[in-house]
Amino acid sequence: MRHKLAIAAALAALASPALAQSQGDWTLGFGIANVNPKSDNGTLAGGTVPVSIDDNMRPSITFEYFIRDNIGIEVLGALPFKHSIKSNGTEIGTVKHLPPVVSLQYHFDAHPRWKPFVGLGVNFTGFWDGEAKGPLAGSDLRVKNSWGLAAHLGVDHWINERSALRADLRWIDIGADVELNGQNIGTVDVDPVVVGISYVMKF
Repeated sequence: MRHKLAIAAALAALASPALAQSQGDWTLGFGIANVNPKSDNGTLAGGTVPVSIDDNMRPSITFEYFIRDNIGIEVLGALPFKHSIKSNGTEIGTVKHLPPVVSLQYHFDAHPRWKPFVGLGVNFTGFWDGEAKGPLAGSDLRVKNSWGLAAHLGVDHWINERSALRADLRWIDIGADVELNGQNIGTVDVDPVVVGISYVMKF
């Protein structure tokens, strides 16, 4: 009886692939990401103009190369995000941005199919197409580019050896100087949480 159980266990192990991510593997993910700025985004004009920034959702793409078993370097990209900038409920401008992130990530080999991971990286956020609106209409509004740290937390559910569904959260340190008609009027603290869902393929 014990021999039969041992044989059955061995066959079950062969039937359920480990799905580990090994050195030299790489993955490509396509999904959607929602950038949610924190609730208090700072003040402009010497503290007299409080600002808030709304959220925005766009398609995203990730590429990750595994330099060691379960350790990968990931690059995050997306289509441009567009945000509305408001003060006391009134829109005073809009701006577009891209926040690419490069992260070093560790994937836990905790379960045959559920693979949580954590990561830490560097973010560059490029802003453009600033447009002043409302009481600032006609002014030249510019938001300067930003560098900062980024943290990543998520889990992959592997459907088979080559594909997985991913849910993840990122926190990105984004603090950008704002100029109006060439004059610096303060800094906006975006510091968003980015919520993502994607389909990941391993090669």
